[in-house]
Amino acid sequence: MSVVVFDLGGVITTSPLAAFGDYERSAGLPLGLVARLNIANAHTNAWARFERGELDRDGFVEVFEAEARAAGHEVDATAVLDALHGAVRPEVVAAIEALRAAGVPLALLTNNAAPMDPASEHGALTALFDVVVESSVEGIRKPEPAIYPLTTDRLAAAIGRAVDPAEVVYLDDLGPNLKPARALGWHTVKVVDPADALAELARVTGIDLST
Repeated sequence: MSVVVFDLGGVITTSPLAAFGDYERSAGLPLGLVARLNIANAHTNAWARFERGELDRDGFVEVFEAEARAAGHEVDATAVLDALHGAVRPEVVAAIEALRAAGVPLALLTNNAAPMDPASEHGALTALFDVVVESSVEGIRKPEPAIYPLTTDRLAAAIGRAVDPAEVVYLDDLGPNLKPARALGWHTVKVVDPADALAELARVTGIDLST
């Protein structure tokens, strides 16, 4: 049997990249600037430190705006943070529910800046999973290699059996986050079009995920 690991933003919810683009257009900034700032010095920049819990919100705003200024642009980091909250994709939630009903072990592996509130719209999704691994709780983040075996170790403890890397299917919308998983032997699915990703997930797991 497969086990399935889901990313949150860009997989279960819509990608923040589109919202970043909306902000960039409204502010007269180059398209893709926010994403480029997030990639530069990927393990030590403001975004990485924020998602590991090393910076609070105010600290992130200060450091991120300084990084943007060093790159020649004035950015409102608060507006960037406001763009992070994507809309839930009901077809993906329905697929998760179908997998759960079929007895497939499920994990959520997400980079975030603060633990999810179970009372929030996104936080309520955590009830669908056997294990939830959040960068802000663990102090490590994707694509740092240690967070991937941590996820399967937690899942193994939750389901009471070992998890073979070859049975893991992992969905993420960012290629750099998939690379360490592939190195472990996980089957990775890059989510660009959710329908295509769910079709691939159905093929790999052998479970009908059509709605």
